[in-house]
Amino acid sequence: MDSDLVISLAIAAMELALKVALPLLLVGLAVGLIVSVFQAVTQIQEQTLTFIPKILATIVVMVVGGPWMLDQLLSYTRDLWLSIPQLIGA
Repeated sequence: MDSDLVISLAIAAMELALKVALPLLLVGLAVGLIVSVFQAVTQIQEQTLTFIPKILATIVVMVVGGPWMLDQLLSYTRDLWLSIPQLIGA
């Protein structure tokens, strides 16, 4: 295996990780922003108020998008395993 192949495999893995994690990160960011604005408007400075909505929103996204995330990971893994003979011969 040459370095170009290793780099392309690493880039594909990082792209998949970003694609799978992006919905969770975006929902956490949006909920955090909404809660921060709510805290600033109402002047409620409760520390648990920032964590509980983020956790609940993340769980909802994982339940709704979990099958898609799992399918993406399984597809990448299956393709990687099937390409092992070509990778060794390269």
